[in-house]
Amino acid sequence: MRLGYKIAKRFLKSNLGQTFFIILGIAIGVSVQIFIGSLIQGLQKSLIDKTIGNSPQITITSLTDDKRILDYDKMIADIKTVDSSIDKVSIASDNAAFLEYGSNSQSLLVRGFNIEDANKIYNFIDRLKEGTYPQKENEIILGIDLKDEYGMKLNDTVKITTPNQKIMNCKVVGFYDLNVASVNKSWAITTLETSQNMFDTNNSVTSIEIQVNSNSTFIADQIGVKISDKLNNSSIKVDNWKAQNAQLLSGLQGQSISSIMIQVFVLISVVLGIASVLAITVMQKSRQIGILKAMGIRNSTTSYIFLFEGLILGFFGAVLGIAFGLGLSFAFTKFAIGPDGAPVVALYISYPFIAGSGLIAIASSLLAAFIPAIRSSKLNPIDIIRNN
Repeated sequence: MRLGYKIAKRFLKSNLGQTFFIILGIAIGVSVQIFIGSLIQGLQKSLIDKTIGNSPQITITSLTDDKRILDYDKMIADIKTVDSSIDKVSIASDNAAFLEYGSNSQSLLVRGFNIEDANKIYNFIDRLKEGTYPQKENEIILGIDLKDEYGMKLNDTVKITTPNQKIMNCKVVGFYDLNVASVNKSWAITTLETSQNMFDTNNSVTSIEIQVNSNSTFIADQIGVKISDKLNNSSIKVDNWKAQNAQLLSGLQGQSISSIMIQVFVLISVVLGIASVLAITVMQKSRQIGILKAMGIRNSTTSYIFLFEGLILGFFGAVLGIAFGLGLSFAFTKFAIGPDGAPVVALYISYPFIAGSGLIAIASSLLAAFIPAIRSSKLNPIDIIRNN
């Protein structure tokens, strides 16, 4: 085997130009794989973060006529024991109301939270543009779009009318921006106690909202089933983001499939290129191989020569390709930027994916060398020497 390795190195060094272009071809294939794969994964991660990164991934609502959930403390205690990937749990009391400010009026969704728990999901505090979060009774925060539309200011008082014609004056203590115009114009966020008192709902909520850790985002539906089985309550409904965002999920799956197809065809072209070049090398080196066999080298050793060639070419091609791929991905984030100067798609580096791409390139190169290796082992030294 060692002799086969030494001869393989000598063969590769004897035609450095050809060796360089084979390595370059492999490197380009690997770099395309890494760039396309990283781009698609970065795009998907960005879409997921923007869509559900700061929102619940599992939501429990009531199927009763009043849409209220009682005894939610016990439910939360049970939920936290279902799966270790359950990261954040929050409760919400949502009610439709009517907002009046000066001569302006509109419908509104009043959302009451335990602010500290809800902030872990929605990140309200970091998204406050002005003021602070509600801490006392009858304090609310509104969206920045509503502020701009009506010309509101901090500490202004707004009138909120409930469906039961109950009127409450609330103090605006802050303005948030959740980067969704419809939300910024329609949500009034307050404390759980304020919402319950405003709508006379006593100690009840309308939903329990759950977020799982980032590694479990795509199995939120399975975790939702576990939660449903654990609670075993026919008066509630357990929903998940995958069911609520079927079109987004379909788009992500389409992106993944197209990325895999591109990578497969690039890999096939690399394998065919290596196999054809090594097959030609067998013909070019047939005289040397014949002489070596006449000197007593076994057929297995001649096979090792080309297997080692494939391994060496694949290794250096993979290393160079990883460097090219990372460089291309980094350059893309610097040149493809949005109006705010941020990258259109953030740089996403998955070390397992990059290592996997390199190993696949090496394995493919080794596979491509099998046919030339078998062919070389079948060469008859007498025929070769006679014909040359």
